Amino acid sequence: MKEATATFDQFGFHVKQSIDGDSTTGWAVQGGLNKTQIARFDFETELNIPKGSRLEARMQFSSHDKHVLGRFRFASSIWGITPPNALTMIMKEEERETRILMEGLYDQPGKRITPRTPAVLPSFDGYRLDRLGLVDWLVSKENPLFARVSVNRLWQQFFGYGLVKTPDNFGLQGELPSHPELLDWLAKDFINHKWDLHQTIKKIVLSATYGQSSTYRPELEDPENRSLSRASSFRLPAEMIRDQALAASGLLSKKVGGPSVMPYQPDGVWDDLNAPPSHREFYVQSKGDNLYRKSLYTYWRRAVLHPSMSTFDAPSRDVCTVERASTNTPLQALVTLHDPTYWEAARTLAVLVHGETDPIKSAFERVLSRKPSNKEFQLLSDLQNQRISHYRKDSKSANRTLSVGESPPSSTTMEPAQLAGLTDVCHTLFNLSETITRK
Repeated sequence: MKEATATFDQFGFHVKQSIDGDSTTGWAVQGGLNKTQIARFDFETELNIPKGSRLEARMQFSSHDKHVLGRFRFASSIWGITPPNALTMIMKEEERETRILMEGLYDQPGKRITPRTPAVLPSFDGYRLDRLGLVDWLVSKENPLFARVSVNRLWQQFFGYGLVKTPDNFGLQGELPSHPELLDWLAKDFINHKWDLHQTIKKIVLSATYGQSSTYRPELEDPENRSLSRASSFRLPAEMIRDQALAASGLLSKKVGGPSVMPYQPDGVWDDLNAPPSHREFYVQSKGDNLYRKSLYTYWRRAVLHPSMSTFDAPSRDVCTVERASTNTPLQALVTLHDPTYWEAARTLAVLVHGETDPIKSAFERVLSRKPSNKEFQLLSDLQNQRISHYRKDSKSANRTLSVGESPPSSTTMEPAQLAGLTDVCHTLFNLSETITRK
């Protein structure tokens, strides 16, 4: 066999593991039970089977005695032909009859109705009466709502608040836009450029409004900055906080796509889920580059979110979240102070900059994108000297600091105490308020 694909794979039990020659692995479909699941196996070469011959397939169940197939059947095909029982999701063409329920009672259907939009919105005449027609109507030039909502959410990402402060409600209960002309101009420009997100984002970030200082102006009574008299200041989303530490240190993997990964997570987080042994899942930490994938690819379990993500207000994804909450708690400081990700990133950054003319200034610029002031540089230099002195007296502590994380220590001629001291400086940079805040 050269390839195996399936309609569903239990996490950690991919169908490819059924042909890897390892008797301790295999294919499983926990989470997709009581549904038709299909596994397809491709041979390396085309089989030459004489007419009238019998093809025999043997299945082996050696991993778990309770993990067997209940009802199954085989189908064979030539290359490129899908087995006859394969399922494809399609939309039904027939229109479903919809009626007004008298007094809301399901057993008292009344007048039949057809799909239409409210009269206050652009007319639905001329569009197909199905979901495809609704899509065409949404993105039509006569309908400004979709474009307004889209650019408002983009604005919210860069300024903390949308031009309409209630991004999930453009109706009567929502707030009026603070700058209606700007909202309409951005929406119209978005439509005219054929819904090009890249050019809209470019316009926003290159604007004079976005380039302002975020320094608070006490002469203006505008704490929420609704007048856009300065740049907004807000904490970065959970994913960006982790990703920027990995990016600054050079650890971030730029791989795109692929299955979810399991980065560092404290032991025992998944233990208290009251799941029976037959349904229990285990957190198996990823290895290699998968430890440093973008946070977008982190395995997401709704019952127990990844701790560092939930601490920084990442949503559970049970429902669509248009606007995230933003809190400020001591637990967030504990994450950046103790999570192995930030210690490993600090060590890697220290190795990366130790050969520079001034390692502290180089690390500062990589993390904060600006040069340090004389006072900041002096504070960090004093910290480095204090920590080097400490580590020279306690070599075991230096070794513990430099051994955090799965990435191998890079070859360097630096004394362990010096490298550990520079690591502490880099770790301090990752814990600055300025580092995790958009200013």
